[in-house]
Amino acid sequence: MNDKLLSLVKTVKSTGKGLIVVTSTLPKRSQMIVEELQNSGNENLKIVQWTKNSRPARSELLELVKGASGVLCMLTDKIDDEFLDAAGPQLKIVSSMSVGYDHIDVSALNSRNVLIGNTPGVLTDASADITAFLALAAARRAKEGHSAVEGGTWKEWHPTWLLGQQFSGKTLGIVGLGQIGCATAARMIPFGFKKILYSGTKSHPDKEALLKSLADANFSITKLSSPEITNDFSIRNSSLSDLLKESDVVCITCSLNKSTYHLINKDNIKLMKNSATLVNSARGPIVDQEALFEALESGSLFAAGLDVTVPEPIPSTHPLVKHPRCFIIPHVASATIETRTLMSDLALENLFCGLLGQSLKHQVHN
Repeated sequence: MNDKLLSLVKTVKSTGKGLIVVTSTLPKRSQMIVEELQNSGNENLKIVQWTKNSRPARSELLELVKGASGVLCMLTDKIDDEFLDAAGPQLKIVSSMSVGYDHIDVSALNSRNVLIGNTPGVLTDASADITAFLALAAARRAKEGHSAVEGGTWKEWHPTWLLGQQFSGKTLGIVGLGQIGCATAARMIPFGFKKILYSGTKSHPDKEALLKSLADANFSITKLSSPEITNDFSIRNSSLSDLLKESDVVCITCSLNKSTYHLINKDNIKLMKNSATLVNSARGPIVDQEALFEALESGSLFAAGLDVTVPEPIPSTHPLVKHPRCFIIPHVASATIETRTLMSDLALENLFCGLLGQSLKHQVHN
């Protein structure tokens, strides 16, 4: 726990006022803070926490936040005018334990002078790890291989069974070269990609230079065993259409907003190679899932790896769940002990700062 959070806990414990609502149990270290405040003996401070394993229904959430001065919420909690009406005019801060804030009506909270906190930065590594994992698992047909082992259909070795796609010498597409996108590219370079294309509103020359340096180092290592190879690595900003046409692996790491809703759709998914793999570790609605299924079913796309879906949880009967070349995991990009602890600590820090009239470490603006 950092010194800033320790200091805030002491202050809230002794002089904090009002009702604090936490809409979920938290990782161990952060949960201990909540319980310490619940037992602080401060009669002016009340902590209410949702402790059931299931998420609160909408009516339960609205009842829970009545009279709250501050709320620590999850990305599954819809924060809108109805939520604000239920909480009341004394609400000062909504601190979300998430990087994304598409579940929050930012304009509605701004209009009522309610601060919004989020938790960027601390989940970059875990999210990039999962993105790289999904790319490899989907391209190498891990779902089908696991099913063969589990279902008893793994028979004798055959030279053409379960052939997947290799990454060396290929092109990687990154949709959104933010922190997670850049960290994903850094993890993928050692697989031997010779070109990286990234789409976005602007170029990132500093990130390009760092990733080029990483690729140069990887080339030097590879050259030890393959002295005949040449270093022809390149990286550049690209239009989305060119990225989809040229990339062998496309990783979606951008945020969800009005401009990225169904960014991958029935019109542009057709641009992708039939040997390509699509990975989405950002938000489910960025990809039109009907278009994705049609592309997989028709063979115009080789494979897909998803950490996010619409809805969540996705029904087990959904066609994408049943498709052998769609590898889906249940929105666990940040699900490591270390990352979730950092996220919950940061969410608490934002919450306490908002309650005490201090600047938030990470604040969401319009």
